[in-house]
Amino acid sequence: MEGNIMPDLPTKTPWHLWVVGVLSLLWNAVGANDYTQTQLRNTDYIKAGVEPMGIDFQTALTYFEGFPAWAEAFWAIGVWGAVAGSLLLLFRSRFALHVFGASFLGLVVTTFYQFGNPIPGDYDRTIPTIFTAILWIIAIGLILYARRQTAAGVLR
Repeated sequence: MEGNIMPDLPTKTPWHLWVVGVLSLLWNAVGANDYTQTQLRNTDYIKAGVEPMGIDFQTALTYFEGFPAWAEAFWAIGVWGAVAGSLLLLFRSRFALHVFGASFLGLVVTTFYQFGNPIPGDYDRTIPTIFTAILWIIAIGLILYARRQTAAGVLR
């Protein structure tokens, strides 16, 4: 007999997709807020982020204002791609995998820019390095999760 006589039944959405999707959306919304507050040059927000690390506010502001357009673009792709990927995951779209991939590319380029051009000054770089590692781990985890769910037929 040629072909499949049984229609393809929709794959049931596993409970963990909702957990991963909602948690990733919340996590990536924090990143989107950070990006937005920094782009708007929110003084209180920037001070609260840099002064505990021993970084002078004016130095940080000058640093952010000195980002080249291409670095800003990759930062935006990283942040907003992660938010879009999380939403696509919740909508069970196979495009979540591609968007998370684009977001990861944004993270990679931004990371290399920031580590190659750090905020000037003498301060402990341990916290920013650890936080960047956490960003990479979560981004890679979301790509792997989306790939697995696509292969399982959950994302279509």
